[in-house]
This record gives sequence, structure tokens and C-alpha cells, in this order.
Amino acid sequence: MEKNYTKPFGNSISASSCFFSSFSIKFCSLFFGKKEKPFDLVAIPKGQVYKDFNVWTLVRRDDEKAMTDPETGKKLKYEEINPKKSIIIGTIRMGFGHWRIAIALASAAHKLGIKSYLLDLMSFTDTSIAKSIKFLEGYYNGFSRLSQNWKWFNEHIWEKITSKTSLTLDSSLQQRLLSSFFVPAFKNIPSEIPLVAAHPWVGHAAVLSGTKKVITMIPDNLPLAFWLVEGSIHTIQSPSAYMGYRTLINMEKGPAIEKCIPKEDIILAGHYIDYELTSNIAKDCKARIKRMNDGQPRRLLLTMGGAGAQALKFADIAKYCKKYIEEKKASLLINMGDHKGRWEILKEHLDKDNIKYTMHDDWKKTQKFISEMDEKENSVTGVHIFLHSDFYGAVYATNLLMRHCDIMITKPSELSFYPIPKLFIQRVGRHEAWGAIRGSEIGDGTKEVTTPDILHRVLKTIIEDDDLLKMNIDFIELNSKAKIYDGALEVVRIATN
Repeated sequence: MEKNYTKPFGNSISASSCFFSSFSIKFCSLFFGKKEKPFDLVAIPKGQVYKDFNVWTLVRRDDEKAMTDPETGKKLKYEEINPKKSIIIGTIRMGFGHWRIAIALASAAHKLGIKSYLLDLMSFTDTSIAKSIKFLEGYYNGFSRLSQNWKWFNEHIWEKITSKTSLTLDSSLQQRLLSSFFVPAFKNIPSEIPLVAAHPWVGHAAVLSGTKKVITMIPDNLPLAFWLVEGSIHTIQSPSAYMGYRTLINMEKGPAIEKCIPKEDIILAGHYIDYELTSNIAKDCKARIKRMNDGQPRRLLLTMGGAGAQALKFADIAKYCKKYIEEKKASLLINMGDHKGRWEILKEHLDKDNIKYTMHDDWKKTQKFISEMDEKENSVTGVHIFLHSDFYGAVYATNLLMRHCDIMITKPSELSFYPIPKLFIQRVGRHEAWGAIRGSEIGDGTKEVTTPDILHRVLKTIIEDDDLLKMNIDFIELNSKAKIYDGALEVVRIATN
């Protein structure tokens, strides 16, 4: 632990918090093993993220499996990391949000002519780094699903855990100590190359490894010390979150907070959105208006979160919308991500309610179907299920689909900030509530809908009437002119300035 960081941003925390933080890293060392030796990383052109955005993936030089093309079985060419006119995008394949933000960043860098290297801590599969993260993710996903099915646990346990335990400054210290476990992945990276972190563990590890310029992308609209990485520049998506993080509002635990984050270390960037989406906002909004005026079925995009907690909610929506689907007043496009188990639960309910569906699980065919959606407006009817084993496809299918859909039905997660009309269903953790607040206040989404009767009423309104949809579209176009959705481009500019 570096002595400079025992007092987050110059503020004291209680002795008990310091002790607990030190104990937690010792526990991790005992449970997951000692720290790895520094990784020797090289860059390979792998996967759809390379084909779409020229992103090179960082892997260990001695990892034969990672350096092998799964399609051809041949060893992929590799290159050394070149710090000139390039950035490293650091993320964790933990849920969908951190990866979706990384993809938005890759899109923006590609547009600006900046080369991207992707570093995903979960990709080092046979290391204690990936094992420890997978262990923590397993608990988070399990509790997230439990919270959706057990009201008492959600209200009295999970809501508090997701809004209180990560709120105070001792959480930032705890994350830094935990992240010291991940430093070996960064130790041999050229220190002069800018690193943009889509998760605070990545940011802390990069700072501790000596990286000279680290950008921490804060996704949450509720100020939580969990996201803070001292020694980095923080980017924020909304004005209210900027104020909260800048002043460390409500983050004291024990001693009073006396110092704020320096203004040089925090920037209001805007929403982290892919260039392919922001550059087509006017076109996509015009297409939504045309479908509305032509009386086409309302295209509802349902997106499963990384924890897979919404299967029963989706079943209820499909059952309620069955009459509208049969009357061709609505169509459902449900992205299940990579959740085969959750799909089995939804499938059981669809079969029981005699709701027919079309399955899309081949990535190339999925891309073709989506690209032709606007050319075949009358054919986009019924229920369409998207399920892809490849993690990139599981995440990015939502991004492709939202351009051609009218309304996205989602929990208020990172998708709260995307430029498509949104119906926000029940959050998974109290920290997500502020995503719906942001969306509803800037006019591109609804308030959070938490009970079935209200959800059904809102569904009825947005399918049968046009006023709410038209209002959301108007505000999306207004927000676009104000550059609210240009945060990913701004982050890349900050990193490469």
C-alpha cells in the first residue's frame, strides 16, 4: 500500500476502516494465492471488436490458447505495444456495462483515428486475477437475481449494500488495496501510453503500476466513492453527478471531509455513447417517426442485464403484450445476452403462454437480420430472441438493435444514458435508481416503473398512443444538439490531448 493513498484526497478515515481494508487484501491473498509475476503482454488482432473497430487485444506472450484463432486454429500474428497515437482501454468482463462502455470508447477512438488496445482482466483466465474477479462477480450476480425474486431481501439488504457500503471514502481505499492484486497485468505496459479505465480496479492498478496518465470513466449517476481512483482524471456523465463527486458529497465516515477532488482531476464529459449511434441520431429518430405515422408495429427492445436478473419480468411483459403482438401493434426483440440458463426460464413461460418466437443465435445471421430491419418494416413482427455465446455479440447486439427499435425496455443501468426512448423497469440495486432519474429528467426515458400494474399501464400507453414516444424523440434530438451524448469522444480527446 502506498502511503500517499491512506488518506483519500487528503481526507482522514477511521482507524477501523483502515484495518478492515488491510484485512480484506490479506484475505484475498490467502484465498486466491499470491500476486502473479508481471505479465509480458503483446497485442493480437482478435475477434469482432478488431473487425469492427481495429481494436487489438492484449494477451500474455506465453498464452498459446489466447493467441490462437478459434476459427482457423492458427496462431495469430502479434505486435508489441506501440504508445504512439494510441490508448489502452482497460475493462473487466463483469456484467455487460463495463464492456459496453469499453466498446463505446473503441468506437470513438476509431472515429478519431486513435489506435486502441483492449485489456480485459477477466481474459487472463488461468491466473489468480481472473479467478478472484470471477469469485466476486458470482456473488454479485447471485444476489442481484435473488433481489428480483425476494422483496424483503431487496428492500432490507440489497438496496442498502448497493448504495451504502460503497458510498464512503473508505470504499475507495478498499478498492485500491484490492486492485494492488491486479498490478502484474499493468507492470510491463509502457508507462507513457494513456490508459482509460472502464472499471475502478483497472484504474487503481494502472496508477499503482506507474502509468503516467490514467482516465477513470465513472458510469454511476449516484456519487459513490467506490468509483474514485486517486491519481487519475475522472470523467462524469451528468452535471448532478459532477457536483456530487467533485465535493465528495455524503462520503464521510468518521472524520469530516475537509478537501474536495481538485477541479483538474474531474471533467464533465457527457454520456459514453458509440459514434455509430450518435452520428445517426437524426436518421434513427426520423425512422421512428415514420414507423409511428405509418402505423407500423411498435418495436420494443428488451435487454437482459449482465447478472441476468430480468427473466421473469420479461415473461410478464411478453404475456401482457401478447394481444398487441397478435394484432401486429407491437413486436418484441429480446436480447438475452449470453444467459442460456435465463433463456430456459423465459422459454418455459413463453411456451406455457403459447407465445411463438424466432431464435437468433448465429452472429452473422443476426447482423444480417438487423441490417435489413428498416428495409422490411412489415416483416418485423412477433417475438425475436437473441442469444449469443460470444460475449462481444451478447453485449453488442443491443447496440445494433437500438438503432432500429422504437423503445428500449431496460433496468436503469449504463443503458440509461443511450439515445433511444426508454421504459425503465425495476432497478437491480439502489445505485441504479439515479440512472432513471437522469433519463426521465432529460426527457429520453420514463421514470422507474417498479410494479406490474404500473408497467402494464405504461406499456398500454406507449403502444396505443404516440405522445410519450414523440416527446422522447424530440428530447433526444434536442440533447444531441447540446452534445450530451458525445462523452466517449470527449474521453478519447482528454486521454490523447
